[in-house]
Amino acid sequence: MSIYSFCVFFSGVSFLGYGISYFVGTQMKNEFKRFQLEKLGLLVIVLEILGAIGLLVGFWFYKPLLLLSSGGLALLMFLGLVVRMRLKDSLWISLPAFFYMVLNGYIFYLGSNQ
Repeated sequence: MSIYSFCVFFSGVSFLGYGISYFVGTQMKNEFKRFQLEKLGLLVIVLEILGAIGLLVGFWFYKPLLLLSSGGLALLMFLGLVVRMRLKDSLWISLPAFFYMVLNGYIFYLGSNQ
């Protein structure tokens, strides 16, 4: 398995797990309340799940879907990072959003150059 393949699968599975956690627990809903974005929580989670599915399906069948999904997830994580900066969250707490922004930017970059 190439590094690119691993990155796509890692990101896709991570976002699927993150999305599912919104529906089975309260921690994610509490985070959106803390961000004062509880009305957008469901939309964000649906976009993340669609992005995850788009990464996985796009990897095998339709490359433009992979590019759209990775670009969308990178943008979503950038916006999440902005929200965390506005709340003055620590670097440690903001690190996952930064990591997934860079990871999906990397997937987008490599996918557009293949």
